[in-house]
Amino acid sequence: MGTIILNRMKKGLPIILFGLLLSLALPVRAQEAASAYNVLKLPVSSHAAALGGDNISNVEDTPAAGWSNPALLSMVTDKSVGLDFMTYNSGSLYIGAQFVKAFGDRHTATVMAQMLSYGSMDETDERGTVLGSFAPKDFVIGVGYSYLLDARLAGGATLKMVSQSYAGYTSFGIGVDLGLNYFNEETDLSVSATVKNVGAQVKSFYEGQRAHFPFVAQLGVTKGLEHVPLRFSLTLTDLTRWKSDYYFLPEGEESIGFGRKLLNHIVVGVDVLPTDYLYFSAGYNLRRAYELKSAGSSKLAGLTFGGGLQLKKFRFGLSYAKYHVSNASFMFNVGYTL
Repeated sequence: MGTIILNRMKKGLPIILFGLLLSLALPVRAQEAASAYNVLKLPVSSHAAALGGDNISNVEDTPAAGWSNPALLSMVTDKSVGLDFMTYNSGSLYIGAQFVKAFGDRHTATVMAQMLSYGSMDETDERGTVLGSFAPKDFVIGVGYSYLLDARLAGGATLKMVSQSYAGYTSFGIGVDLGLNYFNEETDLSVSATVKNVGAQVKSFYEGQRAHFPFVAQLGVTKGLEHVPLRFSLTLTDLTRWKSDYYFLPEGEESIGFGRKLLNHIVVGVDVLPTDYLYFSAGYNLRRAYELKSAGSSKLAGLTFGGGLQLKKFRFGLSYAKYHVSNASFMFNVGYTL
């Protein structure tokens, strides 16, 4: 009798967990305005960056996968180390590291850290007189955990602590990511759901002025073809934000139609897999394309590219993306299993 009850609980667990993810999304639906800690919006995995930047369902053995979806940690090899580096805006650098440790067959944990340095800037007074220089930075430290609920379903969570330091002013916040992933290796089908950046600012730059985290709810699916070396990904992002004033509005317009809003939530990607150890990727982020084009940068707006090697112990990835009108960004990932 106890075995029957346990089996029923396991079958119902995915529904319960998915309901929990949705319930966490409801309290923050009203947060439509600009958020703080936008460093949390940047991808850490070069493969995810190459697939449009918001991919949460691509299953691969890389330590950086936990930043995209904590449930994906369950597929990462024990004692794996990862390093990442990205050129951001002019003079800015984005670097980080991850370490993944498995405990038995079902438990996987990670520690992660990222830093975004904006380079050196002039410090001035209200008259514009240069007083010196300062180097603003964002720091993110995270601990993550993933658990295999059964052979194909995994859940995970990440606790993130974010600190900003700008010319003597500091802020601090704490957030949580939650994720689910269903992966059928036989059919090469992966389905994921996440709610990320559920958190609050503990210390603000100015007393009494609290900013919120860049909350996002996402659904994603990745499917490989049986007889063709291709794998397609579709991600639906920002699922709690459907007001027109959250998105770019063409000049003279006060709102946009549902079709245009829907496109702002779609990110697509494709992998070309010539061998088991090599991949080439391309993606398209429709919202980023609209925003870059509106800012006057239409060249390759929204498009991302990349590729990588996935050997037994060594992994390498490279991606191209454009997050700002001023210049493009290149991200590098290196992973090694000790």
